[in-house]
Amino acid sequence: MTDAQETAAESTLRIPGGGPPDVPSAPVPLLEPREGIPPVAATQGALDEIIAAYAAGTGPVAVDAERASGYRYGQRAYLVQLRRAGAGTALIDPVGCPDLTALGDVIGDTEWVLHAATQDLPCLRDIGMAPKRLFDTELAGRLAGFARVGLGAMVEHVLGYALEKGHSAVDWSSRPLPEPWLRYAALDVELLIDLRDALEDELARQGKLEWAHQEFAAIAAAPPAPPRKDPWRRTSGMHKVRRRRQMAAVRELWTLRDGIAQRRDVSPGKVLSDAAIIEAALALPATARALAALPGFGQRMGRRQLEQWQAAVDRARELPEAELPQPGQPVAGPPPPRAWADKDPAAAARLTAARAAVSTLAESLNLPQENLITPDTVRRVCWEPPREVTVEAVASALSGMGARPWQVERVAPLLAEALAG
Repeated sequence: MTDAQETAAESTLRIPGGGPPDVPSAPVPLLEPREGIPPVAATQGALDEIIAAYAAGTGPVAVDAERASGYRYGQRAYLVQLRRAGAGTALIDPVGCPDLTALGDVIGDTEWVLHAATQDLPCLRDIGMAPKRLFDTELAGRLAGFARVGLGAMVEHVLGYALEKGHSAVDWSSRPLPEPWLRYAALDVELLIDLRDALEDELARQGKLEWAHQEFAAIAAAPPAPPRKDPWRRTSGMHKVRRRRQMAAVRELWTLRDGIAQRRDVSPGKVLSDAAIIEAALALPATARALAALPGFGQRMGRRQLEQWQAAVDRARELPEAELPQPGQPVAGPPPPRAWADKDPAAAARLTAARAAVSTLAESLNLPQENLITPDTVRRVCWEPPREVTVEAVASALSGMGARPWQVERVAPLLAEALAG
């Protein structure tokens, strides 16, 4: 980074809600990594060199991962980017180096800096990397009150640099990776630590740094998400499907598609679209020829493929009534808020008062309502309030639902008042 660029970065921190700073008229384009594009480590020898360099580095480690969503099955990482003072930037190919446990161990005790950590942590854990401490620059931006918290927007707003974001949705499973993609990937971690430092200062200025630390600790300590129950119910367009036998067709088609996609290692949408699944489920065609006339099952689909999809539809058509899926998933917790007025008018009144109080407080704190307290937590405590509505009892209920201490301290008195009213 040149002296002029460093001066530009120092002068462009824009405080949410503050007065307009003296900034350049346009952000400075960030076109090249400081040390150039590093080679991609795809062998154990190259990985060992990175491990040694990062063991000798100092300070936080910027971490990012690129997936191939929309191209490959699942959410595995196809490129891992890191940057640390004293070690520079590293690019690692998890296809050639599928086990990064040794690298994760070397940097495990230091703070990792990620942007939208919950998106990358699952695929990083799959290859042996899990932080004990982290700093999430996206979440920090939300807590600090920034309206736009994408990485490009944050780097531009806080540091005064423009990142080129044209390769975010490319097929990162491609090999070899083109140089422009690698440049983009390296630049994604180029300023993460600079961004972290600026956001830490801003959070401290607003008195929110401890809030952020509690949020980051909760993310780092969270266990992997359990598998979804009945994932076929999330098929796009499912709201059109009303009859149980049609639901069975969606389930059979979705399950067949998922198995094919997993075997081929391609995105399920490349095997058969959600729209095609819904069309077939609604029509319940009796023959492969009738199926071929539906949208999504056109001339490009061979007879063998049509027959396998028709077999799935036939299985749904022939299922006994007792084996058909139920119209809705069992709901854990309160019903949808739109039904509260009929089911429990008092609970509906509590929810209205609680939402208004949370909204007012969030606005005064200059942060999104969902970061002050999750809407689901508010709904649960309003639907089933403590037997004795006291601040202490509400605080205990919130803590039991996973609210962090800083949230409990600020929200419990408001909710107690709303519940009592």
